[in-house]
Formats: sequence, structure tokens, C-alpha cells
Amino acid sequence: MKNNIIFRSILFVLLLGAIHSCSDDFVDRKPVYNIDSENYFNSEQDYNDALIAAYDLLQSTYINVMLGEIASDNTLSGGESANDVIGIQQIDEMIHTPVNSNLRDIWNWMFAGVNRANYILEFKDKTDFEGKEQIIAEARFLRAYYHFELVKWFGAIPLKGDARFQLNDEKSIPRSPVEDVYAVIESDLQYAVENLNPIAPQVGRATKGAAQALLGKVYLFQEKFVDAANVLDDLISSNQYQLVANYNTIFENNNENNSESVFEVQYSDAEGAGFGCLQCSEGNVAVGFNGIRNYSGPLFDSGFSFNVPTQEAYQSYEAGDNRRDVAILNIVTFAAANNATYGTGYKHTGYFNRKYLPRKGDANIGDQNLTNPNNYRAIRYADVLLMAAEAYSRGGINDATAREYLNRVRRRAFGDNNHDITASGAALTDFILAERRYELMGEGHRFFDLVRTGKAAGTIPGFVAGKHDVFPIPIEEIQFANGNWQQNPQY
Repeated sequence: MKNNIIFRSILFVLLLGAIHSCSDDFVDRKPVYNIDSENYFNSEQDYNDALIAAYDLLQSTYINVMLGEIASDNTLSGGESANDVIGIQQIDEMIHTPVNSNLRDIWNWMFAGVNRANYILEFKDKTDFEGKEQIIAEARFLRAYYHFELVKWFGAIPLKGDARFQLNDEKSIPRSPVEDVYAVIESDLQYAVENLNPIAPQVGRATKGAAQALLGKVYLFQEKFVDAANVLDDLISSNQYQLVANYNTIFENNNENNSESVFEVQYSDAEGAGFGCLQCSEGNVAVGFNGIRNYSGPLFDSGFSFNVPTQEAYQSYEAGDNRRDVAILNIVTFAAANNATYGTGYKHTGYFNRKYLPRKGDANIGDQNLTNPNNYRAIRYADVLLMAAEAYSRGGINDATAREYLNRVRRRAFGDNNHDITASGAALTDFILAERRYELMGEGHRFFDLVRTGKAAGTIPGFVAGKHDVFPIPIEEIQFANGNWQQNPQY
């Protein structure tokens, strides 16, 4: 029972114990330790410290991003050998089972995020102060973010309302149907839209725009196309965000939180972590995992060669598309041109996920593979435009508007108007969905895009419709539930 993270009794010291520091002032604050969790929330500072803890679990979503690519047709598992992180290898080959440490991590870490947000909401009425609605709205945004990750990965999940999960809840609280989970997510995000400011109090905190974008995505996943179009159009018409002119610069460390950034997960090189506690790292662990094996040369640092793009993904780009060489590094060509050397790992393809490769010059503390400061661009404005285009197209609402949003993204990609799409109807939808792959390559969205649009079977090798649409509940959770929860179909 000691490993059942979702339902253990959580003291505030455990809630805040993993916090060290991040790249912005808000989360650089040091929390107070040794606090009685039931007699907390007596000041504005207490609420702020608890909010820092709720944000902290975002950093553990590095594994969600990696596996969102590896489970798709974009990348292969990579690594050193077939035995290097077995859970990742199994997901790549679609042979994963309920016994999978990486899926267990997603379940545990995302529910830890839910519980930290619920801790604030459980005591939301205890102490009043000016600006508390901002903190409550951020807590609800974060709970929605974590719930959305959970429902994408696992389908039906338990819900507790504005209260923390406690030991033995797993034996009495059922897994709520997917539609009920989405209803809670929608409610949280609608509240966040109404109460968050357009400009964050500190860099890295949620804004009204982030809540609108995430709500639009949640509607899109449910095929509520009119709702998605409305909320995304409101965001677009606010003119708060704009595409970065040069796609090449978006993913560099000196261009974080730029004009295209709707929401970023903040990372830093402030403190390292060990392999026994990867979620403790303040750095983006995925960056080191994506790195080129045994690399020596300019621009990049070496890494563990996981998450390697396929040749098909590289060759799928149209001629003249400037995004290809930003998203995917052709190591053979690059090494020859730059007098670089490298090693080859398992399932080596000759390609690497360039957006999230470790860059030289990062002053990493501890293991450089675990503390890379490259932020995860969780929601970009280009994604917002493509989601709005999809809603307008698939909903049969307005093909002209769908084309305009699509072509805004393509004009930056090609640097001209000569590659504009003129199609309508189903053909336009296909162009939009393909564009999501090219624009968002390496960013963790591909698997879920294929599943929600019914295109996973036949595209992802080994994918079985009706089974692999979601992932299995970790075996430990099924055992702890003692018959209260049933495993997902065919697992």
C-alpha cells in the first residue's frame, strides 16, 4: 500500500517537499516545512506556497510528452538496447500491459497534481484576502490540466470533487465515466476563463488565454466543434498572441515564453535529480533522454538517444517546408557538415528530435541529462490556429475561416503564400490534420490526434482499435481497489 500514491494520506510537507526552484520568481520562493496540513491556509502566503506545489507536478509531464510521440508513428523508442527502459519499449511496440513503470508514473504523478490542486480547493473558503480568486482560478486550471492528461491516457478515472483523495478511497469511489470527467474539466476551465487575468502575475503562471486554449482543446477532443470554434475564436480575436516570425527560434532557450507561447511548463537547471526520483528534477528530463548518443560536436550536448524520429516522418514534409530541419535533426548530414561524431543506439534511424535536444552552454547542476532548462511549449498559438481550423472544418461551420487559420500557419512554414490550401470539405480537414503533424512534430500531441480522429489503426504499427485508444490502469491500482475498478478493455 505504501506505493499507492494517489490514495495515500498526504501531509503538507509531502505536498511541498519536492519544490526546489524554477526559472521564474513565483516558484523561486521557498516553502515552509513541518506544517500541520489541516491547520494551514491562514494567510495569502500559505495559498501561494500551496499553489507553487500544484504547479510543480507539471515538470513531471516530460514523460507524457515523450510517450505521446513514441506511441505514435512519429518516433521510435530508441535508447541503448531493447532492455533500456522496458516500459518505453513496450509502448513503442504496442505490447504494453498493466505492468508498466512509465504508465504508473503518469498515473501517479498526474493524480499527485490533482491532489495538490484539490488541497487548495478543499480549503478555498478558509481565509479571505484580495486576489484570492486568481489563486483559486489557477488551481482549477491546473486540476483541469492534470485531469485532461489522465482522461487522455486512461479514460474513466475516479473523481473526488474539491477534496483530497484519502487512503482506502480506491475501494469505494468508482471510476467516473469519461463524459463526467470532461464535464468537470470544462467547469474548471470555464471558471478559469472568467477569473484569470490575460497577463500572468509572474511568468509561467496560467492566464485567461491558456484556459481558453485548453478549453478549446477539451471541446475538440469531444467533437463539440461549435463550442471549440467559439472559445478559440475569442482567443484569436483578442490579438494577445502572434506567431513568431522565425520558426527556427521558437525552441531555443533564449526564446522561451515568447509571443506565441500560450502556456509553457517552466524548467530550469537549478537543481538536479537522480534516476530514483526523476519527477524531482527541476530540469526537463526528456531533453537529456532525446539527446544524441555519445555526441561530440557543436551546438548540442549528448544524451540517451530515446524518442528518435522515423525516416517516414522526416520525408513526409513538403519540399520548402522550413519546419522539417527545426523539428528533426538529420545526424548524418549534420555530422558531415560540422565535423561531429556520434554513437548509434537501439532502433537508430539517423534522426533526432531537434526541438528538445540538449543545447551546449546550459550551466546544468548535477547530471546534465536530468536538469536541462528547455521549457516545454505546452500550448502554442500555432496549435490554437490549427485547432480552430479543425473545429470550423470538421464542424461544417465555415471552410473559409478554416482555410485562413490553416494558411496563416503554412505561410510562416514556407515563407510565402504559394503553398496556401484551397480545398474544402473532407479534403480540407485532411490537410488540417496533416498540418498538425508537421507543425507540432516532437511536441507530444500526435498519438492523441490520431486516436481522437479515428486514424490510429492502420497508421500506428500494432495499434488495435478498441484496446489501444487508452492505456491500462496500473496493476497496483486495480489490486488496491479490491474489485471496485475494472481494467480497461483487452488489458
